[in-house]
Amino acid sequence: MTKVSMTVNGKTVSGEVEGRTLLVEFLREGLGLTGTHVGCDTSQCGACVVHVNGEATKSCTTFASLCDGAEVTTIEGMANPDGSLGKIQQAFQDHHGLQCGFCTPGMVMSAAALLKDNPKPTEAEVRHYLDGNICRCTGYHNIVKAIMAASGQDVSIAAE
Repeated sequence: MTKVSMTVNGKTVSGEVEGRTLLVEFLREGLGLTGTHVGCDTSQCGACVVHVNGEATKSCTTFASLCDGAEVTTIEGMANPDGSLGKIQQAFQDHHGLQCGFCTPGMVMSAAALLKDNPKPTEAEVRHYLDGNICRCTGYHNIVKAIMAASGQDVSIAAE
C-alpha cells in the first residue's frame, strides 16, 4: 500500500492505495466522488475525464499513486461555490447537451479544458477536441451548441 495525498476540488485528501489503484477508483470508491464515470476501461470513451494539475486526464488509465501531490478537479468541483451549476454545466442544461447523462461529466471536463486553452473555439475545433469523448444519445449537436454558448458565442453558428 502507498499513501497518497492530493488536493481534490480544493480540499486536501489522503488515503492508502495499491500500486494498481486507478485514479477513478480512488475518486469514486475512496472519496465517494461518483460523478466521474467509468465507461470503457480502455481510455476510449472519455466518461472518466478529470483535470490533473489543470490538464484533462482520463482517470481510468491514470494510477492514483502518480497523482500524489497533484491538484485534481472532478465534475463536482465545476459547480459554483454556492452549489449552483457552473457556466459550462448550465450551458449543457440550457442547450440540452445531455440525455442520459452518463457521458456528461467527461464532456463538461473536456469542454472546460478546451475553453481554458481556446476561449473562442470554432465549431470544427469543438468537434475535433471532443473526438476522445463518446456519447451514444445526443448526436453531439447540442453538446457542441452548449460549449459554443459557454464560450460566449452565438450558438446559431453551430451547424444544424
